[in-house]
Amino acid sequence: MSPLWPGQQHTPGSRLAALLLRLSGWTAVLEPPPGLKCVGAAAPHTNNADFWPGLFWKWSTRTPVHFVAKRELFTFPLGLFMRAVGGIALDRRRSGGNFVDAVVDIIEREREIVMIVAPEGTRSGGQYWKTGFYYMALEAKVPIGVTALDWKRRRVGIIGYVMPTGDIEADFAVIREMLRDVRGHTPANEIPAFPRPASAGGPGRT
Repeated sequence: MSPLWPGQQHTPGSRLAALLLRLSGWTAVLEPPPGLKCVGAAAPHTNNADFWPGLFWKWSTRTPVHFVAKRELFTFPLGLFMRAVGGIALDRRRSGGNFVDAVVDIIEREREIVMIVAPEGTRSGGQYWKTGFYYMALEAKVPIGVTALDWKRRRVGIIGYVMPTGDIEADFAVIREMLRDVRGHTPANEIPAFPRPASAGGPGRT
């Protein structure tokens, strides 16, 4: 049976999700969290197919996974699906139009949450990770849950936590090591966990 988020018990729905995940060859992973909130950095995100093991992981472990999307995606009928899978409509105006601050507001208002972000920012390859997820965790004072989409071993879930210190290079080095043997659906599209360097206009809150 799949591991569970703290304080949760299995339900018929979580047992069914765990069974389907197992029948499809996947193993749900959930390292015990240090608290009830974190920013989940999901990687490598190389294909739209990543959505399905991630969704069944959320259901089978009863982890309070959420993600943000623009408000326009939450109109009927698509909005019903978006909310059902953990989507939260983002209103940047509440934080002066700043994306990171708007997400930090959401994290702070929730009792428990795993705010999932795909820091690669693209499924078609690149050089650097976007660093917005890092500053969300830093400013909300919550750990980063390193969330593996490991098609090599067919593992999905949080494999460990990194508490951001403000030393972004050192913290990213820890994340890289945790993901060293994790392979995505399309390995050629993987982006190593390096923050955008100052010479390339970063790192910054993007």
